Amino acid sequence: MVIPKLYLEASIFNFHFYEMRPREMADTRKLFRLIKAERYEAYTSEYAVEELKKASKEKYQKMLVLVKKYTKKIFSYDDETERLAGIYLDKKIIPVKYRTDARHVASAAVNKLDFVVSYNFGHIVKLKTMIGTGFANLREGYRQVGITTPEEVLEYDTERNA
Repeated sequence: MVIPKLYLEASIFNFHFYEMRPREMADTRKLFRLIKAERYEAYTSEYAVEELKKASKEKYQKMLVLVKKYTKKIFSYDDETERLAGIYLDKKIIPVKYRTDARHVASAAVNKLDFVVSYNFGHIVKLKTMIGTGFANLREGYRQVGITTPEEVLEYDTERNA
């Protein structure tokens, strides 16, 4: 069986503790349980870890524990990710102001992952981003990366194991 490879964007680590959104918190925690059960392989990047530093010191430490416990690898900053993210920005797929959001999707593409999992509906989990990055990736020799929420991953997991 092929195990899907997930890029966990910074919001996913945050929602593990976000009690103000109980459904999303529950879905995120279930996703982490499935990662632990080896139904998925999880990855993230230095870009995400840097974003996590914006939280309080205590919350950052808790999120960093999740990163270390559940991800197989933290992708480093690299020129190819920066180049591909730059294309997303130049094509106005993602606004220049949100360069790190572009880096998340680009890191997943460069590292041949299957999905970006995020709760960032502003610039990542949206149709414009899915279509635009998909076309850009194909033009640049990468495959399209799915962009989704934990809820959609959980639905996918139910369907593939039915």
